[in-house]
Amino acid sequence: MNLPRNTFKHALAEGRQQIGLWCSLPDAYCTEIVAASGFDWILLDSEHSPADPLTVLAQLQAAAPYPVSAVVRPVNNDTALIKRFLDNGAQTLMIPYVQNAEQAQAIVDAMRYAPRGIRGMAGITRATRFGRVADYATRAEEELCLIVQVETAEAITQIEKICAVDGVDAVFIGPADLAASMGYPGQPGHPEVVSLIERTIIKLKELGKPSGILTTDTTFANRCIELGTTFTAVGLDIHILVSGADKLASQFVKKAATSAARS
Repeated sequence: MNLPRNTFKHALAEGRQQIGLWCSLPDAYCTEIVAASGFDWILLDSEHSPADPLTVLAQLQAAAPYPVSAVVRPVNNDTALIKRFLDNGAQTLMIPYVQNAEQAQAIVDAMRYAPRGIRGMAGITRATRFGRVADYATRAEEELCLIVQVETAEAITQIEKICAVDGVDAVFIGPADLAASMGYPGQPGHPEVVSLIERTIIKLKELGKPSGILTTDTTFANRCIELGTTFTAVGLDIHILVSGADKLASQFVKKAATSAARS
């Protein structure tokens, strides 16, 4: 059995825009619903959700039959946790809060087997198709993709050094934490924050490193794509549920209350 091809990694390397959706609902049924929607990639989030390796495993299995790439975000840069997600078959990881090249290198090491890294060996895992991919140990890193998140103004000053680390495939800009680090908590749309994001996208393009972002602002999403983002998340499953539910309720609940008052 051949090593599974990471279509997301190859798309980024070829400069093809990948449109994504953030999945914070740690449920395989919900994941399967959005996996069939037509997005190029979905982010299975275990940083800001109750998700864990077991729930993410079920989500990976739910998404597998569909032509969508699943990106997994662990809660932090934890070597053991990275190993578990990789063994469960995740091929692309997005690691939050990477501040410098040293941290980026540690993540690369955690994703690679010795002698190039420190990832623990295991032969019978979902990643190896339960031992059926004979050359997995020697070829795994060819199809693994690492996205590091830069989420502070300090991290952005280190962007060139972070990008220079062999094994860093792409950089994701985190608007919310970036805004907070700049003194504007809860204001990712502040002009100074937006300006820094735009300059960072341009810088990453100059460095030849694919960049990504999450925004529900359609205008800003298109602006980021225009500037050079290669993987752009344009929504969140929870946001879609909340906004849809609120809109539907407002259409009927207020109307029913008004009718009841008149009667």
